[in-house]
Amino acid sequence: MNDGGQRQFGPLGSVLVIIPTYNEAENIKPIVSRVRAAVPEAHVLVADDNSPDGTGKLADELAAADDQVHVLHRKGKEGLGAAYLAGFRWGMEHDYGVLVEMDADGSHQPEELPRLLTALKGADLVLGSRWVPGGRVVNWPKSREFISRGGSTYSRLMLGLRTRDVTGGYRAFRTETLKGIGLDEVASQGYCFQVDLARRAVEAGFHVVEVPITFVDREIGDSKMSRDILVEALWRVTAWGVTTRTNKVLGRRTS
Repeated sequence: MNDGGQRQFGPLGSVLVIIPTYNEAENIKPIVSRVRAAVPEAHVLVADDNSPDGTGKLADELAAADDQVHVLHRKGKEGLGAAYLAGFRWGMEHDYGVLVEMDADGSHQPEELPRLLTALKGADLVLGSRWVPGGRVVNWPKSREFISRGGSTYSRLMLGLRTRDVTGGYRAFRTETLKGIGLDEVASQGYCFQVDLARRAVEAGFHVVEVPITFVDREIGDSKMSRDILVEALWRVTAWGVTTRTNKVLGRRTS
C-alpha cells in the first residue's frame, strides 16, 4: 500500500453516493434521506436492478422531489459488481470528482461518510473498515463475522495486501483512481468485487487509507449473500494470488 509520501492531493470535487438496489423498497427512502442529511452537498444515484417490489418507482419519486437524487434503471438483476460499474460510469460521464459505494440497507451508516471524505483529501481511495481499531460490527452472528474476517485474512495473505478490511463495501474513490485501475477488465461480482478493486488500486500504486466504521446488520429485507457469491470469491482470490506470486517469481508485472 502506497503511503502517500509527500504527494500533494488535489481538491475532491463533487460527490456522488452510489446505492445499488434490488428489492429495497422498505429501505430506500430512509437511506437516501440520511445521506442527504449527513452530507447535504452530495448527490445520490440509486442504481436499481428492476426490483419487483417497486424500489425503482420509489427512487423516481425521490428524484422528482430532489434534484440531487438520480436514478439509473437497469434491465435486471446482474449482481453488485455490475451495478457499481454502471454507477461509476454514470458518475464519470457526469463529471463527479468522488464516487462512493454504499449499501441500501443501512449497514453503512451515512453519518460516517464525512469521516471517509475527510480522509480522502489525503488519499486516492478510502476504505470504511470494520477490522481496524475503532471499527466494529453490530448484530452479526459469530458465523457471519468469522466468514468476513476469514475472507479478508485469506485475501490479504494470498494477494500480499496490508489493508485489514479487503471485502468491505463502504468506500470513497477519487474518480481518477477508478480511471486508473482498469474498470473495463473487472468481471468479478459480489463479495470478491470489493477485493478486486482494492487489489487493483494497491497494485497501481494508489494511496489507500482505512478509517474505522460501525457496520450494522440489516434490520429490514433479506441479505444478498449466497453460497455462489462465496464460492466465486474463493476461486477468484485464489487465482489472483497464484498469478501474483508466479509473476513475482518470473519478474513480471501483474496485470
